Amino acid sequence: MHIELPENKRYYSMGEIAKAFDVNQSLIRFWDKEFDILKPKKNAKGNRMFTPEDVKNLQLIYHLVKERGFTLEGAKVHLKEGQQKTLDKFDIIRKLESIKTQLVNIKNEL
Repeated sequence: MHIELPENKRYYSMGEIAKAFDVNQSLIRFWDKEFDILKPKKNAKGNRMFTPEDVKNLQLIYHLVKERGFTLEGAKVHLKEGQQKTLDKFDIIRKLESIKTQLVNIKNEL
């Protein structure tokens, strides 16, 4: 899944993240409570602000749960047991999807 977020920001709001992933904000809050790898900062009002590292972790969780069909418990176990292997595979998939998107854009311009 390719998401569109501005790259020059340090923090992303909950609304930006939910819109980029095309999910409800409640799902992002639920994943924040369930997965230990997500560590969003909270401002004085309690709003969650996600770093680019959190966005990568959210992409990985989204990939495991929504695209590959893992349960939440299965995704947690998968992340704990083989996190580096999972990250490597996910990075490869993300790069290939990015290349595919670029090739489709080039094709449409011709």
